[in-house]
Amino acid sequence: MKIGDKTIQALRASLNLRQMRQEIIASNIANAETPGYKAKRIDFEEALARALDIDGQQTLKVNDERHFNVGGGGFDNLQPEVYEDANGVVNENGNTVDRERELSLMLENNILYNASVQLLNKKLGMLKYAVSSEK
Repeated sequence: MKIGDKTIQALRASLNLRQMRQEIIASNIANAETPGYKAKRIDFEEALARALDIDGQQTLKVNDERHFNVGGGGFDNLQPEVYEDANGVVNENGNTVDRERELSLMLENNILYNASVQLLNKKLGMLKYAVSSEK
């Protein structure tokens, strides 16, 4: 098991992207009374799946180092899409932020962030155990 394995990279990316989602949700809540503000969303699950490339179907098999990697992209250039929420209900001042929905999304994101932290701690604990047991 190498230290920079795919699981640790995925958990690191997940934590970074969940932090981005938290910031976007917080921005939505902060702008709940701003006239004309459109609620933003971030979709990183698809970007994370491409980076993980679990089934190996999304990357090119190249045999020359001069070839470009145009497949999954890996974790180094993971770019989630930030977009305006098309499902938002427009209120009288043109704002689409539903504060209660945003708070529930924030809570869900917080739970998933904490789960990722726990998984990362378990993984690092396993690495620590493996290193200390080899003595």
